[in-house]
Amino acid sequence: MITLLKKLFGKTSSTDFATLIEEGAIILDVRTRNEYAAGHVKNSLNIPLNELPAQLKKLKKEKTIITCCASGMRSASAKNVLQSNGFTAYNGGSWVSLKKYGR
Repeated sequence: MITLLKKLFGKTSSTDFATLIEEGAIILDVRTRNEYAAGHVKNSLNIPLNELPAQLKKLKKEKTIITCCASGMRSASAKNVLQSNGFTAYNGGSWVSLKKYGR
């Protein structure tokens, strides 16, 4: 069951977020602007999930993107939107779990 959930939501324990970020990955927070303002990963980019399809031009396909939100649900949807548009994307889950990677 856990493996199925990880596959569905795109978050695997083998994803090395620290290395991805060291190599230049962007952390994309897809929470609302108010949620982001209340706390976020330092130097992350905020594009709310409902605005993401219209804002894809703000992102570079050459950059790996790690999505995050409050729990991992919206970030899973964002990862799927990005991948279906040719981006390399990973679901980072909760922004709190990625907070230690802020630069």
